[in-house]
Amino acid sequence: MAILIDGYNLLHATGIVGRGDGPGGLHRSRQALLNFLVASLDEKELAQAVIVFDASGAPPGLPVTVDHQGLTVHYARDYPDADTMLEFLIARHPTPRKLTVVSSDHRVQRAAKRRRSIATDSDLWYAELIRRRRRDTSQDDLPVAKPGGEIDPTEVMYWTEQFAQMPADNNPAEEEKKPAEPTSQQDTKADDLANPFPPGYAEDLLEDNDL
Repeated sequence: MAILIDGYNLLHATGIVGRGDGPGGLHRSRQALLNFLVASLDEKELAQAVIVFDASGAPPGLPVTVDHQGLTVHYARDYPDADTMLEFLIARHPTPRKLTVVSSDHRVQRAAKRRRSIATDSDLWYAELIRRRRRDTSQDDLPVAKPGGEIDPTEVMYWTEQFAQMPADNNPAEEEKKPAEPTSQQDTKADDLANPFPPGYAEDLLEDNDL
């Protein structure tokens, strides 16, 4: 099944936000998110997955499309915003009933539902992806964690180390645009999902995986 992802909406749901407002911080946060998706999706899902990021105000050299280790990354350079490009991609998809749209934005969800696509909130999809990784990974390879259904902080450190060590792509530098707050009423749910990226984790990531 094809997957279409609202990039900054998912980035906000994960809590992967780089330090400071200067050039480079948000880019590194995006790279960490992309690396995590590459490591989490299976081969078939990855081949059919597309993630879209805003690119308003970006320099002319920014490519519209980038292949990040098999994951298709679009920057909405020629659109008013990422939502507009997402709507276009949903409208043009050849098999919309086999498309899952990951976004908490009501505008994007309405576009998906009009074409009978599956619309899912970013925080819920992300939490399920984490749980699936936990199920699919041998417990011998994981650090010791407390029993129970919640995502344990020890797993946070494990996954952070895994995707932080993956190579990043060679995207040109661009002006950074902070991810917009999702408009979904699911915001409060995100706090209840034991977010596997606690506040402040990105500072270690920036030091270990500085581009």
